[in-house]
Amino acid sequence: MAEYILSHDIGTSSDKAVLVTFEGEVAATCSEPYPTYYPNPAWVEQAPADYWKAVCETSRRIVDENGIEPGDIKGIVFSTQAQGVIPVDRDGKVLYNNITWVDGRAQLQAEHIMKKVGGKKIFTALAGTPIMGKDCIAEITWLKEERPEIYEKTHLILDVNGYLKFKCTGKMVTELSGASSYGLDLKKKTWLSVFPLVGIDMKRLPPLVCSTDIVGGLTPEAASECGLAEGTPVFGGCDDVQSAVVGSGMCRDGDVHIYLGTSAWVCATSKTADKFKHGAAAIQSADKEMNLIAGITESAGANIQWICDQFFRHEKEEYGDDGIFAYMDEVVKDIPAGSDHLICTPWMLGERCPVSSTTTRATLFNVTMVHTREHLMRSVYEGIGYNLRWVLENYKADYGFDCNDFRIIGGGALDKVWMQIIADITGKSFSVVKDPRNAGAVGAAMVALIGLGHIKSFADTREFVKIDRRYDPDPANKAIYDKLFADYKEIYYSLSKAYEKANGQRFESD
Repeated sequence: MAEYILSHDIGTSSDKAVLVTFEGEVAATCSEPYPTYYPNPAWVEQAPADYWKAVCETSRRIVDENGIEPGDIKGIVFSTQAQGVIPVDRDGKVLYNNITWVDGRAQLQAEHIMKKVGGKKIFTALAGTPIMGKDCIAEITWLKEERPEIYEKTHLILDVNGYLKFKCTGKMVTELSGASSYGLDLKKKTWLSVFPLVGIDMKRLPPLVCSTDIVGGLTPEAASECGLAEGTPVFGGCDDVQSAVVGSGMCRDGDVHIYLGTSAWVCATSKTADKFKHGAAAIQSADKEMNLIAGITESAGANIQWICDQFFRHEKEEYGDDGIFAYMDEVVKDIPAGSDHLICTPWMLGERCPVSSTTTRATLFNVTMVHTREHLMRSVYEGIGYNLRWVLENYKADYGFDCNDFRIIGGGALDKVWMQIIADITGKSFSVVKDPRNAGAVGAAMVALIGLGHIKSFADTREFVKIDRRYDPDPANKAIYDKLFADYKEIYYSLSKAYEKANGQRFESD
């Protein structure tokens, strides 16, 4: 009789439920979308109830549509978007929508917090990094200042993973990697002491657990809603970056992987690196013994989807949701490397890494009469590649990571043309894992398998994960991409003040 882990990948726009065998193979998947709300220009919210509704729906469909007995599922685990702020009362009632990881409402609070403890330098010494309006500590402060009636009713503040574990087990906890998105002492594995210094009550932060811990069993109510067996173990799980590390198999000291999905990130595993530099965050790995250096690009695949929706509508109708991207790839190949010197920066939602800014936005640079929509499309692909190269360059300079022979995961890794563009821009060779779209969910399942003792350690995941394809840079494109990469960085430095002037006041919260 087959045994499975049910892994839920709670992303920016949907829950993907993935049924994973004990050999790491994907047996079945299904997904359920949920909406995002934008009540103000820099505000980005989601309703926690929508997450749970999606989890219940996909869990039932996984079982019903694939002839699985609920008892064959030996564990449930969540891989979730990071940095959510969900205030709940003592009964677990949600008091305010999730303030999501791309929300930038709290820039004013971020600046005031740093002033309160003596300025940016002193705050950085205490917390490890300066903060911005997208960070949880600033958003919790916003909640306290702008919605005091809600803050006063708040028993605990949960992240997305913690909320879903509560719905499953009735227990309110935060897993270590999720806590590091708020503020975790990476050495002591406790909440940072800076919280009370800025006026946040430590009692509102939940108890901490490890990713491989069994938090509890599925309650009768949750089991009924999900169509699963009562008592099924629910694991600590982790945030999406951490599960992606495991899913890439790059869990050893110095290993690097890149994720390409709606957003993107470059992530390096390290025993010792614990500093925040150039927008890269030092966070807790799913492995309690390891840290991660994670540099997040806010918008990646979402930009390509934007190009598709806005400029290729008729072709999308003709080729369908899947065929349109194959068509776009064929078109991109006809445009020369460098898009005839057209550059499109990818900062649609501001940026975290390699630069941290809530006011920066995407810019189309150097448009001439020779440029077509196809040039624009390739420049969007390339702009994300320049951003990734900048992060890799910083990792080498700031941390000493050689960043060679990394792995790429995520849905973007299925795009062979884009992968070659990234290889050419970065000048690096890399591998794409098998079934890269599900790597995060499979990684979370592997966390559960480690918790069950089926996989011996996180280090053993490197051999557990299978490789599908390797890419090497084309030397013929080196010169043009070196030139345009330098131009790309200059665009940011030249326009950073203009972005701030254009958008600073506009994005302040009401």
